[in-house]
Amino acid sequence: MLILQLYLLFGLVLHKVIWEILKRGSAERPVEGSSGKLTFVKAVKVAILLGLVVQIWFPDIPPILPEPFWLRVLGVCLFTLGLVTAIAARFQLGDNWANIETGQVMRRQFVVESGIYGFVRHPIYTGDILLLLGLELGLNSWLVCGVLLLAPVVMIQAMKEEQMLVDELPGYERYCRRSKRFIPFVY
Repeated sequence: MLILQLYLLFGLVLHKVIWEILKRGSAERPVEGSSGKLTFVKAVKVAILLGLVVQIWFPDIPPILPEPFWLRVLGVCLFTLGLVTAIAARFQLGDNWANIETGQVMRRQFVVESGIYGFVRHPIYTGDILLLLGLELGLNSWLVCGVLLLAPVVMIQAMKEEQMLVDELPGYERYCRRSKRFIPFVY
């Protein structure tokens, strides 16, 4: 169990470190406002991350199954797939990335259509949802239901971002017509 806990913790920390390094190294930084909404969203993100780190050390609360071996295997697979997807997509997006709370089109932004983005428009969101689902299943926790409740919120956010990008980024509407939102070849 300790190996599972360390793996999940390592994945979360790796995810966060990569985001912070790439964000600071970006040629053009997104405009950071000081609105109450921005502060609230950042606080919620930090609280969720800290909650997940604490939860890793208290697995099986509340437990889904009394013998969760296969559930944990499924969870680790989903967690790994989500982690790899989100990190690869973040690298492929490069300087075209902006925080969810500052969603905006930057001056030199362009449509990224290669790599994972050749198949789905929101692989970071997809990866993060898979990562969270996998983490909760790996921990044998009914909190997986919270991730399922989070998915529609992510979908709504993605649709808002798409509308902004269609309105402000040349070529994005064409890209939307030929790519899927979250799941390659499906949706």
